[in-house]
Order: sequence, then C-alpha cells, then structure tokens
Amino acid sequence: MSPDPSVVPLPYTADDVASLLGPDWPELLRTGYRWMRLGRALDSRMQGLQRQGRVGFYGAATGQEAVNVATGLATLRDDWIFPGLREQLVALVRGHSLVTYAHHLFADDRDPGRGRNMPCHPTAREVQYVSMSSVIGTQISQAVGLAYGLRQRAAPGVSLAFFGDGATSSNDFHAGLNFAAVWHLPVLFCCANNQWAISVPTSRQTGARTFATKAAEYGMPGWSVDGTDIVAVWAALRGSLARAREGRGPEMLEFVTYRMTPHSSSDDPSRYQPPDWSARALSHDPVARLEAWLRTSGVLDPSGAEAIGRECDAEVRSAVEAAEGTGPPLPASLTEDVYAPDRSGSRR
Repeated sequence: MSPDPSVVPLPYTADDVASLLGPDWPELLRTGYRWMRLGRALDSRMQGLQRQGRVGFYGAATGQEAVNVATGLATLRDDWIFPGLREQLVALVRGHSLVTYAHHLFADDRDPGRGRNMPCHPTAREVQYVSMSSVIGTQISQAVGLAYGLRQRAAPGVSLAFFGDGATSSNDFHAGLNFAAVWHLPVLFCCANNQWAISVPTSRQTGARTFATKAAEYGMPGWSVDGTDIVAVWAALRGSLARAREGRGPEMLEFVTYRMTPHSSSDDPSRYQPPDWSARALSHDPVARLEAWLRTSGVLDPSGAEAIGRECDAEVRSAVEAAEGTGPPLPASLTEDVYAPDRSGSRR
C-alpha cells in the first residue's frame, strides 16, 4: 500500500531532517508518530462516545497533533504549559496518565477535578500543565504572570501560552504580549491558527498578513510555521525555547493548521465552511504527512504503521473501560478541597 498521493508531502530529504533534528531523528519521529496516532485514536473514540451520550462534551484536536506532540517532546520538565482548547495531547506526552485523562472526561470519582470542571479541561499539575479555561485568552496573561514569577525567583523554565486565532482579538492578548516584551520575560506565545474561531474565518479576525507579524509591534520576534509539519514545528520550538532559556526574551510562534473536525461536539461546520474545506484539510493531515514521509524514507513500513494503530486503539479502549467502570463522585466530595484546615485543625 503506497502513501496517499493527495497528501501534501513533507519537503525534506533524510539529510535535511538529520540536520534539523539531530542524529537520533528516526527514533524521535517514530515516537512522535506513535503519539500522533494515539491522539487521533483518542479523538475518534471520544467523539463517538459523545454522540452516544456517554460523555457530555468533547473538543477534538484532529489536525493539530504535530503541534501538540512536538511541544510535549521539545519542552523540559521545568517548563509550564498554559493550554487553549486543543492541547490535551501535550499533557499526555509530558507524562500525564491517559487513564487519568479518561477519568476526567467521564467526570467520575477518580477525575482529579472530581467532576467540577468541563470535559477537555484536565488538571495535570504533575506535569506543569495548567487547567485550561473556556474564557477566551485568559491563559495568555496567566502564562506571563508565571514567567514573571520565574524571573523573580531565578527559577528555570519557560512558560508557554497556547491560544487560537480568535484569541488574538482578546484584551489578554494585547496585555500579555505587551507586559512580556516590556519585562523581557521567558515566555513563548503559541498561536494555534486552525483558521476558524468557531465559525469566524481568519479573514474576519485580522487585517494582518499573518498573526505572527503582530509580535513585531510589541517588540518581539514572530514566526509563522507550518503546523501540520512536525519537523518544522519541532525545529521552531527548539530555537525559540533555547533563546528564552538564554534570557533573550519572549517570542511568538504562529502554527498554521487546518481544523479537520467541528469546533466541538456542539458545532456543525457545514453551515459556514466552504464545500472544499474538508479536502483541503485532509491534504494537510499532519499524521498522514508524517506517515507518508516515514514510509518513503524507509523508517516505517505498512505493517509497522498498522501495528501502531492497533496498539493505540487498544490503549484508548482500555482507558475508557477503566473510566466507565468507575462511579460518579460522591455528593459529600462537593466541599472537599474547598476549605483548608487552620492550625487548630478545624476547617474555615
């Protein structure tokens, strides 16, 4: 079985990739490919379960796997992730348990948030992944505040703020980028531009040629990157993170992707997207692009790709079974973790 000819090929030779990623590039890309397949299996399974009424809400990251996996692989333990809506895979790559994430999606008694937060808004503080908010753009200012704290404490790490193209119209975008540039903070602004803020296209969001060009007006570099190309994403992240660690201040990366699914399980994109959108998105499928390149380069064969797919499906199904077999949070848990005990041991 040969790669799909409709998929836009990645523009590299093996030597190109070795120069960008280093001598261990085959293992790095195989690892990245497996994580991307896991993300795709998770999206497929959870969207089906939502349609069956078994989970209440789901926002798929289909089409943005290259950005999320590359971020998980390129960041260090000391870094902090402030997600937008579709970065859950970053937490998993950084070490958050898939089973724990499944418990969160089902809002059961083993959900770290005990069912108090909206699905797809996981708590993963053990990997320094801050719970997201559905309020648009607030995580940008929060990431900047944490970066300021890192500076004040002379602590290692870079703060990464993820947001969509629509969030560039929020007040927090202006305040966050301006503050970070003035104070020269170790923060990386990551715009996941999937070209649709729910039903609003980028042409109605900005008059700028790219979102990355906005960075210059705040006094920082900005780069526009093909977000469906994991090699380009990883290389861009590595460079920006290295400069932030060296104390060279903030930068902005715009990752241009194609939203391949509805905005969420509550959306019907056929009402506003052009008829050819699905075909355009499929031709830039980041998973298919990487698989085609790995196979052409002799790093992955069809049987290996099929085996990885089966493993990922089984892993997701096992996590879902564990979550569905767990009961809901007890009513008495509603006030747990709300009040801290004072020195006398009573709760206030």
